[in-house]
Amino acid sequence: MINSKKTYKAYLKSDGIALGLDVSSFKFKLINTFFPNYIWSFQKTLRRLEYYNNCKNKGLNKLYFYYLKYKFRKISLKLGFSIPINVFGPGLSIVHYGTIVINSASKIGKNCRIHACTNIGASGGKPEAPQIGDNVYIGPGAKIYGNIKIGNNIAISANAVVNKSFEEDGILLAGNPAEKIKKIDIKRLIKHI
Repeated sequence: MINSKKTYKAYLKSDGIALGLDVSSFKFKLINTFFPNYIWSFQKTLRRLEYYNNCKNKGLNKLYFYYLKYKFRKISLKLGFSIPINVFGPGLSIVHYGTIVINSASKIGKNCRIHACTNIGASGGKPEAPQIGDNVYIGPGAKIYGNIKIGNNIAISANAVVNKSFEEDGILLAGNPAEKIKKIDIKRLIKHI
């Protein structure tokens, strides 16, 4: 969770690396001025909103916080993302535009690579939502729900339905309902780790 300016900058740097962008280069800034990368804009706004919510939410900063909330909502609607703040760790990589719905009670670790048409949420009106570890690849159309835990270095295949815990590290999950398919090396799917 972002709790200082230092962690805010670290999250931004990790997100840029996860997206494969050299966000500090002049070339990227010039190209982004004329041809904006909307996913980067979304993630940058998400992290700034988290920073202002967690660290600078008093006085005049409160006004800027509300402006960021408005800007975040606007870009979220444009891209089809329903992602609350303080859910993802550093190194988030959203691969494509498209519907992504995440419950605010979910917690997802660092280096998550997530695709379109993914839902992560509670089940049966209960408030508990999935707790997902580090270095997790979530394929297009995956549905993850309930009071469950997912371990580290896990790949969840396209259209998988995960409704029970899988705490073993380094495995591939697939199917409806999801099952362990085999052991995997997550570095083949998430290149930057």
